[in-house]
Amino acid sequence: MDQATKMQLARTACKVRIGIIEGVHSAKSGHPGGSLSIAEILTYLYFVKMHIDPQNPQMEDRDRLVLSKGHAAPALYATLAQRGYFDPSELTTLRKTGCRLQGHPDMKHIPGVDMSSGSLGQGVSAAVGMALSGKHFGKPYRVYTILGDGEIEEGQVWEAAMFAGNKQLDNLVAFIDYNNLQIDGTVEEVNSPAPIDEKFRAFKWHVICIDGHDYDQIEAALLEAEQVKGKPTAIVAKTQKGRGVSYMEDAVNWHGAAPNDELYEVAIRELKAQLESLQ
Repeated sequence: MDQATKMQLARTACKVRIGIIEGVHSAKSGHPGGSLSIAEILTYLYFVKMHIDPQNPQMEDRDRLVLSKGHAAPALYATLAQRGYFDPSELTTLRKTGCRLQGHPDMKHIPGVDMSSGSLGQGVSAAVGMALSGKHFGKPYRVYTILGDGEIEEGQVWEAAMFAGNKQLDNLVAFIDYNNLQIDGTVEEVNSPAPIDEKFRAFKWHVICIDGHDYDQIEAALLEAEQVKGKPTAIVAKTQKGRGVSYMEDAVNWHGAAPNDELYEVAIRELKAQLESLQ
């Protein structure tokens, strides 16, 4: 990937992070930590990889994305806004009564959302169903899903993984956001799913391990996944929870908390400084 493209993606991801913080602060609730950790993954998918049309969100042969870790909705909303599905000013309506940007994605009301999600473990099953349908009907679309490392402690994830491997769904790519923190602590402290890569291999998946903030590695992994035949692909992406906001980075207490006015100003100031440095 050329440097100009990487710089543009970095600027977009920074704007996505600003949107995350604006939304969560306005709502006075939400999940900033695990939203900030997937900004690069979502930015690459929506601005480079996925075959989509913001002017035609229901395009039949569009690529699909299911945010299985649905509590990271602020990241998806901020990405969709930057991509042109709706105006970024709407991000400040997050979780407001009567507004469509609620705490978890809603496919019935939000353009660009392919699946309602939120109950951990269920989104990946929906993604598997979409991939199976695509195979059955000979459709060209690919299906992407993003899971949390804490989420994959759910048994339903592994039922879905077993099915996808056995059905050879090579049109399916699952990103595992491996930021090593969940609501109650580190994944090791709660119920470690490690070794994540070996588990997916055992369920007949092709596995790639990357730095989830490195665009070259994200791009290479997705290109590799497109060449794999007869297996779904799991991309285990090592990330940093709270990425981009100094006091949120690697801090478990920012899994599901909103910054007050003072900390909001700190976060926005830091992110705008990062954006300015990328000009």
